[in-house]
Amino acid sequence: MKLVLAAAAVVTALAAAPANAAAAPRVSIATLDDLPQPLPIPYDTEAVGKVQVDAARKRAKASHKLLLIDLGGNWCPDCRVLAGVMAVPEVKAFLSKHYEVVTVDIGRRDKNLDVAEAYGASVKGVPMVMIVDPVSGKTRNPDRYAALSDARNMTPQALADWLAQWAG
Repeated sequence: MKLVLAAAAVVTALAAAPANAAAAPRVSIATLDDLPQPLPIPYDTEAVGKVQVDAARKRAKASHKLLLIDLGGNWCPDCRVLAGVMAVPEVKAFLSKHYEVVTVDIGRRDKNLDVAEAYGASVKGVPMVMIVDPVSGKTRNPDRYAALSDARNMTPQALADWLAQWAG
């Protein structure tokens, strides 16, 4: 069943990919079981999301990169899986080249929700990943924010492919 879900996720990701998407990095690990354990705890529970995003957007503008906003919680296994894949060296290098990444803690959906609202969205599933053009402030993936909310049933390569489809 996991294989079917992963294959469906890749097909969906590729079908939605913009024509000018950057080539995804080839991920050196085949399964999520190959990720280093324990999985990362990516969200700063004390940070103010709006401040984090404003600073990241300024850096993205200055470096001519896209802004990748990852909203989630340290309690969420899918969020931690995504963070683990994003930390794989080849994925991390790809992300660093194309994105300014900011992780925003939403608690138990009770804080920093104004970050999503600023882009006309509400948190329906986590991780919620928003790809933002830092100049216009428009998101590139408005219908796909919660696409990775089942990250634990995807392969590392499928996750990298999804992240790559917006770069370019």
